[in-house]
Amino acid sequence: MKPTSAPNTPVRAVIYCRISQDRTGAGLGVERQRQDCEALAERNGWDVVEVYVDNDVSAFSGKLRKDYRRMLDDLEQGTATVVVAWHTDRLHRSPTELEAYIDLSERRGVSTHTVQAGTIDLATPSGRMTARILGAVARQESEHKGHRVARARQQKAMAGDWAGGIRPFGWGVPTGETRKKVNRKTGEETEEPVLDMTKIVPEEAAALEVGTDMLLSGGSIRGWARWLADKGITTTRGNPVGPIEARDMLLRPRNAGIAIYKGEEVGRGQWAPIIDEPRFRAVVAILTDPARRSTPGAQPRWLGSLLYRCGRDECTHFVYVTQSGGRKYPSYRCQTGHGGGRRTEKVDEHVEDVVVERLSRDDAHDLLLPGPDDVDVYALQAESEVIRKRMKDLGGMFGAGQLELEPFTQGMDTARGQLEGITRQLARAATVDPLVDLVGAQDVRKAWRALELDRKRSVLRALVEVTLKTPRQGRMPDGGYFDYDAVVFEWKRGGGAPA
Repeated sequence: MKPTSAPNTPVRAVIYCRISQDRTGAGLGVERQRQDCEALAERNGWDVVEVYVDNDVSAFSGKLRKDYRRMLDDLEQGTATVVVAWHTDRLHRSPTELEAYIDLSERRGVSTHTVQAGTIDLATPSGRMTARILGAVARQESEHKGHRVARARQQKAMAGDWAGGIRPFGWGVPTGETRKKVNRKTGEETEEPVLDMTKIVPEEAAALEVGTDMLLSGGSIRGWARWLADKGITTTRGNPVGPIEARDMLLRPRNAGIAIYKGEEVGRGQWAPIIDEPRFRAVVAILTDPARRSTPGAQPRWLGSLLYRCGRDECTHFVYVTQSGGRKYPSYRCQTGHGGGRRTEKVDEHVEDVVVERLSRDDAHDLLLPGPDDVDVYALQAESEVIRKRMKDLGGMFGAGQLELEPFTQGMDTARGQLEGITRQLARAATVDPLVDLVGAQDVRKAWRALELDRKRSVLRALVEVTLKTPRQGRMPDGGYFDYDAVVFEWKRGGGAPA
């Protein structure tokens, strides 16, 4: 449909500009479109009443184009009868959008003119056919480009190249070179250092080693986060490392030199690993164990909280710490709420003395668990690689239509089960006995005091079960009032109470 107007009245036109990817943030692409469209309007004697710009927004992605929607609303209100664009693919790459635009153009008598594709008369069948063909071609180009981009990203991931984004904790050594970075919002240019993502940042790598070892020897994510805070170590953005960030850091496959694409392992990366694979797999097994509490709430502040058993009247429930009942000091009380309590500090002091004495004896080495000599780590790693390749091949065959859903699902379930078994074996090979840092220490008491509370609790879980029996009343034979005999130790390793 040709634009119509009263005699000597300029035709009202609007311009629409869009660029799907503005790498510099300077808006140069849309500015060039605008200049060409204004020149076309001037040649035709049209009066440009509005210019709509969507910068760095794809028409194919489905994301909201605010100025495009504003243009449609204005055209509905009769703002203009001509739309000028650089090309039809600047307006639409979606058949659904095109049909809605055709409907509006017919109802409001709007014609479309482009710098590159000429006039598109949407009032005629041939014009609509041309628009639809151009839209289909544009969509095919977008899909093809999307496929190329995805394939390039996959290739980079499989090659172990860094795909960009936030610097991963542990890697990124300055090369001495710089590059320009443009703020998309302000257009301001700054210089930033070029980093070599294949090289390790020593301080951060050492921190990952500490976190891995802490977890494998019975420590906690929160304990490692506290350690990082004490050392003044932050995230790569300079923020404090909380439990969530700490967990994510230790679960990152990159730590073990494993490349990831769309959440799946695709091979070995071309960077120096910080953690060997068995220890990494062990950490993953620990942190992803369904039995592990993901929302632990308040952390225990006392050694025996929910570890010691009650023992009153043959009760087997655990005790917790409370100051209820008008007491001026914390005391261990049964979860069931029945009467009686033991002063927390006195009980913990006694338990620590007994544990330290036991670990200081000449036969303390007998308490250590035997090493996993029966685990062939390298064979398990090779087997895991074969299984992952099989899973990748199954996915490729299913995607290509060479495999039906049922055999694909069965094959993947079998492979995942086998991989889970291997991961558990690797975890067993890498897990450290909680007693290792204490047995054989030159000063066991000093080594014990140096441990975080969660590490002490791990030692307690591994070594002994403590039960708080009903204490005797009155003064004890040693002249005090604390009944040591009512604190009963049942040793899980080595047997025999200390002399």
